[in-house]
Amino acid sequence: MKIGFIGDIVGKPAREIIAYHLKNIKKEHNLDFVIANGENASHGFGLSKKNADELLGYGIDLFTGGNHSFDKKEIMPFLDSMPILRPDNYPDGVKGNGIFKCEIDKEKLAVINILGEYSMPNVDNPFIHIQNLLQSVHKEGYKNIFIDFHAQATAEKRTLYMMIKDEVSAICGTHTHIGTDDMTIENGCFYVTDVGLSGCRDGVIGMEESAPIKNALTAIKHSFDIPKKCKTILQMIILELDNGKCIDAYKIKAYDKNEPIVSDRAFVED
Repeated sequence: MKIGFIGDIVGKPAREIIAYHLKNIKKEHNLDFVIANGENASHGFGLSKKNADELLGYGIDLFTGGNHSFDKKEIMPFLDSMPILRPDNYPDGVKGNGIFKCEIDKEKLAVINILGEYSMPNVDNPFIHIQNLLQSVHKEGYKNIFIDFHAQATAEKRTLYMMIKDEVSAICGTHTHIGTDDMTIENGCFYVTDVGLSGCRDGVIGMEESAPIKNALTAIKHSFDIPKKCKTILQMIILELDNGKCIDAYKIKAYDKNEPIVSDRAFVED
């Protein structure tokens, strides 16, 4: 099976570039399933029902989330009826869940969403949580397992990879909005520290630059905003999975309305 994963969708500019490119990308790369981190899709903070429906119409099949999953409270009643995940290690009793299970061409796929610890909400320990969760998933016969690890600390992401790389098919980091170049496949597990944002590429992490600059100069918090006009980018990882192993992976970038390019390919460790 071939899966596409779009990193953090940041506001309207990201939704517009996805609308322009995604259906053609799905067709050209023969994608069976598209996952996207949607926690910043609605003006940079949260995901609204309207924008979720919009993006599903463009060809996204499943949303993952993070620390902004609950910024738009209107989405909470739909977390059990729409293909929207929130990190699975939120405390018991919190609306929604962080695992999605399906079959694609008679192959089982499990998608897991986990939140890191550093500078994040007070969630359950992600490393202990994922160990317990994987035991259950493996017992149910799932071999193709994709993880969106939404974390601030790069070391946390790498630690998770080293801990469970023999048990899952792919670990993609999100949250920092800055794409990294460390794509690798080792023993059938793909890893990248951060996919990088989709949205404005000429500001600060997809946002208009004035607020971050003021924050840096004054130590006083200013509200971030999405630019009305900007240069845009779409960043997406393409994964080919077979019997629980990632056998190929590469990154696609699209700048504005230019043709998408394969910007990098995962290094396969011996």
